[in-house]
Order: sequence, then C-alpha cells, then structure tokens
Amino acid sequence: MSEDNFHVHGPHDHAVEHEAQSGDPFAGRIAVATAIFATIGAMFGYMGGATQNDALLFKNDAAIKRTEASDQWNFYQAKSGKQNLAELGATLTAGDQQAKYLKEAERYAKEKADIMVEAKALEAKSAEAEKMSEASMHVHHRWAQAMTLIQIAIALAAITILTRNRNLNIVAYGVAAGAIAIGALALLHV
Repeated sequence: MSEDNFHVHGPHDHAVEHEAQSGDPFAGRIAVATAIFATIGAMFGYMGGATQNDALLFKNDAAIKRTEASDQWNFYQAKSGKQNLAELGATLTAGDQQAKYLKEAERYAKEKADIMVEAKALEAKSAEAEKMSEASMHVHHRWAQAMTLIQIAIALAAITILTRNRNLNIVAYGVAAGAIAIGALALLHV
C-alpha cells in the first residue's frame, strides 16, 4: 500500500485473490506459486537495478578518467610548445643564453615524460572502468531477462487459475524455471 492508502491492483489480482479464498486446493497452490514468483521477481528487480547503477557509476568514472587524461595530454602539448620555443631560443642564441635555453628544453622534456606517464595511467583507468561498466550492463540485462520471464510466469499462473488449464500450469512453472536459470547466470556474472 502507498502512503496515501491508494493502491491499484492489476486486472488479474482480484481474480487470483477470489480463487485463492474459495478453498479450492488447485487455486490455492497456484496462488502460493504466484506469491513465490512475485518474491523472486522482486529480488530480480532489485539486483537488476543495482547492477544498472553499478554500470552507470563505472561509466561515469570512465568519463572522468578520460577527461583527466585529456587534460594531461593538453598539458603535455603546452609543455611541448614551451620546449620547442626553448630549443628555438637555444638555436638563435649563443653562450650563456644558449645554455639557459638548453636547460629549459631539458626540463620541459622531463616534465613531458612525467605528464605522459600520468596521461597513459589515466587512459588505462578509463579503459578498465569502461570494461567494468560493460560487464555490469551485461549482468543487468540478464537480471532484466529473468525479471521479464518471471513476470510472464506470474501472468501464466493467473491465467491458469482462471482457465483451470493444468497444461498452462506446467508452462508457467517451466517459464519460472527458465527465469530462475537466467537469474542464476546473472548471479554468476555469466
């Protein structure tokens, strides 16, 4: 129930409740199975949401690291420009001035090497976060598939109560078993 005491039932909910209260053992078993399916579905829904959030967080981290790497590469380019100017100054001058410019060029070259290491490390972190995001999205899709199947099993169970078709009951259990199998794959990150 919601906080406002307003709750909307699905079209089959009243029929399932009525049949479950009728004292019919067949309907009672299907109603219990439907409740179990709904509980399993709630767990699938939670896990699907959690893995989707993980995937989004990893994707965000990848974007941040990619931006930080881009900043480092821009810094690298700025140091390259300064190194080129220092080398030009060394070429155009002689004596103490030339030594000063050569020293600056060497300093910029060393700074560029340090910046390059940092930029490459950030790119590697970005690529790793991207892989983790993709892996989480794959697992999210498994949970979503399992959730869809369990919802179909719930609908088939409701139709089973209404039609009294025992073959449909077997199909509902089969679909639920398929949902549980896919949920197990998601749990195993397969």
